[in-house]
Amino acid sequence: MYAPRRPSRSDFVPVRNLRYHVLSWGEPSAARAPLVLLHGWMDVAASWQFVVDALAQDRHVIAPDWRGFGRTGGGGADNYWMPDYLADLDWLLDHHAGDQRVDLVGHSMGGNVAMAYAGVRPNRIRRLVNLEGFGMPAFRPDEAPGRYARWIDENKKLHAGGMALSGYADADGVARRLAKTNPRLAADKAAWLARQWAQPVRQADGSERWEIEGDAAHKVINANIFRVDEILALYAAITAPVLAVEAGDDSLAGWWAGRYTLEEYHQRLRSLRDVRTARVEDAGHMLHHDQPAQVAALIEDFCAAG
Repeated sequence: MYAPRRPSRSDFVPVRNLRYHVLSWGEPSAARAPLVLLHGWMDVAASWQFVVDALAQDRHVIAPDWRGFGRTGGGGADNYWMPDYLADLDWLLDHHAGDQRVDLVGHSMGGNVAMAYAGVRPNRIRRLVNLEGFGMPAFRPDEAPGRYARWIDENKKLHAGGMALSGYADADGVARRLAKTNPRLAADKAAWLARQWAQPVRQADGSERWEIEGDAAHKVINANIFRVDEILALYAAITAPVLAVEAGDDSLAGWWAGRYTLEEYHQRLRSLRDVRTARVEDAGHMLHHDQPAQVAALIEDFCAAG
């Protein structure tokens, strides 16, 4: 099994009405910005371990479990939306960074949060790295009625117990599931991640089953349609330099079948004041698992410049 080179510390931080679970590595420094890592949908903070281990230099790194993921509870929510992530991040930075600006890195959903937050609080971000946080396709206003209806229907299904996450007989089953989703994930990393991504839960009959540490409510669709004009306004408000990183595999082509493309994403990036792009070859959407050394080097080089 994979053995972390830099052990993490685990802590809980009061954030609004929740106890947020946060992993950290290294020691705080007044002379150097903290590095804040934001995981994606159905992921956990520990997912960053491979990148942290690949960093050439020791530094203070902070990675929270988003609400309803990992060891952070969901507070009884039956759906999740972007404004809560933005507010949660603001509280976390108050606690961990105070008035100090941070280097912010987000993957997938975490990248979307990072980009939006950097537009809301531009003075808090020194450098921003977005790993495959593409946003969503443009939606038409006439899609709103159907989307609200679907949101209501999915909430009913959730409360009826029809959206539960999969369970597994043992940790090896979780590891096989991770490897099936991402064929590039090495067996030792899959075995280690499985024990961060899921935990054993005692069943009513006394047996033990490994369950994903994620709230099934995350599967409920967002009620609001995605508004590109709003996102572009947030992008335009970002003052920090941005590095937009994508994997060699085109995730958007697989997800959206032409409705939203890398070309359209690149057009959106033109709204940023200072942006550069990078590509990590031989990697899919989980590029921080597939090529952690390359991702770590991109982050360090970008954050060291300027």
